[in-house]
Amino acid sequence: MKSSALICTAQQQFSLQEFDVPRLAPKDLLVRCAWSGVSVGTEFAVIRNKISYGPYPISTGYQAVGYVEDTGAAVSKFAVGDKVYYRRSFLPMAIDGQSVTICSGTHSTYALTSEDAEVEHLPEGVDEATASLFVMPAVGYNAVDMAGVQMGDVVAFHAVGLIGLGALAAARLRGAVTIAIDLDPRRLDLASEMGAAHTINASGLAPDELAARVQEIQPGGADVVFEGSGVPSCLDLAFPLARLRGKFVFLGHYGKEPVSFNYLVPHGKQLTAFFPCNDGLAPCREAVLQNIASGAIPWEKTITHRVDASEAPELYAKTNRDELPELYGAVIRWS
Repeated sequence: MKSSALICTAQQQFSLQEFDVPRLAPKDLLVRCAWSGVSVGTEFAVIRNKISYGPYPISTGYQAVGYVEDTGAAVSKFAVGDKVYYRRSFLPMAIDGQSVTICSGTHSTYALTSEDAEVEHLPEGVDEATASLFVMPAVGYNAVDMAGVQMGDVVAFHAVGLIGLGALAAARLRGAVTIAIDLDPRRLDLASEMGAAHTINASGLAPDELAARVQEIQPGGADVVFEGSGVPSCLDLAFPLARLRGKFVFLGHYGKEPVSFNYLVPHGKQLTAFFPCNDGLAPCREAVLQNIASGAIPWEKTITHRVDASEAPELYAKTNRDELPELYGAVIRWS
């Protein structure tokens, strides 16, 4: 049996390559992918070597939904035909004798995983394509939980990409007063649809003007500020948005290089900082998918691009060249 996978070279060239599917070990699952979700932030940071998990060629993708195709002899939790969502594939890949670095590797016709790995049954009532974008809102959910956002808190989200938007949705479900801040009016419109109480278009605003806009909503500043851009220089724009003794969440991934910022602002405000990592594992993923299933988080609205697997290399090439400014959430259909 063969599996096609999306591969990226050191020259940032994208293609579908075929690999053999090995014999299953006793606890292994073979999952036929239905949809995989694209992470424009983390995946392209890896593709551009802002984050490195190993040498090229690489196989990215860390979220997908599919059906169990086969099981090892000792598997008890899953059966053939079960619908599942999963975080990674361990399918071995090599091109001309060169091993492919598997950066979770879910953009593939088949996934090889273990029943003890990050794979779970998909809750009833969740659209498969929407579910394949489960990680970003789960990252946001985990960050909101870590920061202890409470009912009535005024919470500002500086940059509402998919992770920032996921955090905003989670905070809104906790009863917080949410403020979405971005340069893109389309993202702000979507944030409103996700329940943002206030939106601020930061385009053309000086840092003190942006802080003043937040203080119009709550004098002194926000109780909690989430910075979700992943751009280190944006930290100094976001610190002033917090109130005295407020909380600050480093929501974005700021890369492998050292990050510097103006220490005096968070120091003077006596901020408590949080550094969430990953998506909160099974509890957050399950909570997010249940909220999507119930309609509490209308995550399907984030999908702007749906492509077949054969179109995935072109989607990635155009995204890497910044030719798709309207792209927000993207999903790939494999079967």
